[in-house]
Amino acid sequence: MDNSSGVGVLDKAALVLSALESGPATLAGLVGATGLARPTAHRLAVALEHHRFVARDMQGRFILGPRLAELAAAAGEDRLLASAGPVLTHLRDVTGESAQLYRRQGDMRICVAAAERLSGLRDTVPVGSTLPMKAGSAAQVLMAWEEPERLHRGLQGARFTATALSGVRRRGWAQSIGEREPGVASVSAPVRGPSNRVVAAVSVSGPIERLTRHPGRMHAQAIVEAAGRLTEALRRNGG
Repeated sequence: MDNSSGVGVLDKAALVLSALESGPATLAGLVGATGLARPTAHRLAVALEHHRFVARDMQGRFILGPRLAELAAAAGEDRLLASAGPVLTHLRDVTGESAQLYRRQGDMRICVAAAERLSGLRDTVPVGSTLPMKAGSAAQVLMAWEEPERLHRGLQGARFTATALSGVRRRGWAQSIGEREPGVASVSAPVRGPSNRVVAAVSVSGPIERLTRHPGRMHAQAIVEAAGRLTEALRRNGG
């Protein structure tokens, strides 16, 4: 093996993953692509499946597993945060309101970056804050493009409906008025990774007196543009 690391089992596991990069493979296909002995190829593929680096398709063929997408998303987090500062600062300056970036983590969403208003009443959501996925425009955005089963589960006990999320998908942004916290309104739009999956939500939030009961009319365009800039940054950096 030319590119041997000196750790044989890892080199062989890397061969299996590289073989699956070009698409689904039967065990015979894996043996042919890797040059590994049949029992070795089988043992490694099953072990990788146990750790979710490999999965099976409907025909029982080996395919790349979901753990790889999760790790890729974590790697993308650094690139997202590196781009977020200037984009959120610009969004705050354009709208005059606090701007946040949220990522989903299980049944919660986390504020991973923010740009606060410089004066007056601050509707702060400190970085690191954990908020529910059941209310608020950012929760709607992070939920709207989920696969049907996860979406259905997430709607149980939520302050928004499937119809509302359908509207979010159609418009490309969400708004909420007093949904998460009385007197607070917000507008959010999705940030997408290279695979087009929604990886984060950009938001602007403030008191209803300033944002009105139709905050999307005021700020949706600026927020969609900010989310678009972050999406572009992730695509440019491949993550």
